[in-house]
Amino acid sequence: MAVPPFNRPPRPAATVCGLNVSALGLRATAEFFVNYCLSEARSNSSRPLFSTSLNGHAISLCARDASVRRSFRGADQINADGQPMVALSRLLSRNPLPERVATTDLFPEVARFAKELGLSFYMLGGSEEVNRKAVEATLRAYPSLRIVGRRHGYFNLAEKPDICAEIAALRPDVLWVGLGIPFEQQFCIRNLERLRGVGIIKTAGGLLDFLSLKKPRAPKWMQNVGFEWLFRLAAEPRRLFVRYTTTNPHALIVMFRSLR
Repeated sequence: MAVPPFNRPPRPAATVCGLNVSALGLRATAEFFVNYCLSEARSNSSRPLFSTSLNGHAISLCARDASVRRSFRGADQINADGQPMVALSRLLSRNPLPERVATTDLFPEVARFAKELGLSFYMLGGSEEVNRKAVEATLRAYPSLRIVGRRHGYFNLAEKPDICAEIAALRPDVLWVGLGIPFEQQFCIRNLERLRGVGIIKTAGGLLDFLSLKKPRAPKWMQNVGFEWLFRLAAEPRRLFVRYTTTNPHALIVMFRSLR
């Protein structure tokens, strides 16, 4: 597989809740990851590039909590992980977002490049069982992919320095961090210096749950029309009802007021 031409991230396409959202689509984001790791990260020992994602839940949290908003503002790249955000940007923004860039869709795009070009992953997050099954499923799908390490996400504050030291020593090109919002953003922003040697840190949300098949994804048509949240609500009503009925309407209001 040929290495696609390297391009730095363009100017943000939209601003939501004071946060700059990347103009790159799904394929372009995957190509940027690959080229950043091959052309930039491996040539120096700078801190990792910090990439995260913004969805309705995150928008609502950022609007309510200044500390959460600061952790998102510390990211080098923010992807639009929400079809309603993309749709509203086409109505309200002078430079609309090209498409949704969900981490669950981005991961296989990056993995396909990584398998062919020799990039390495580290998988952090989930329970031990979920983490193990996610890695096993990934290696079945991409047999030659280099996963240099993995660890579950149930650790305490005292363990973080040793975990970061282990990851930094392994120097993965991409570290996928699935600790949930806002803990994964806070973990990344607080440990960037400890993780020198890593190429990109990408927050992953529930990626490991989907890779391990613990949770199914919504049908593609529901994803495309912005109803994936409804599928998840039907699957986990007790856990998600309060979140979705409070954060989704609030996120829509915030987007209408702040999307530029």
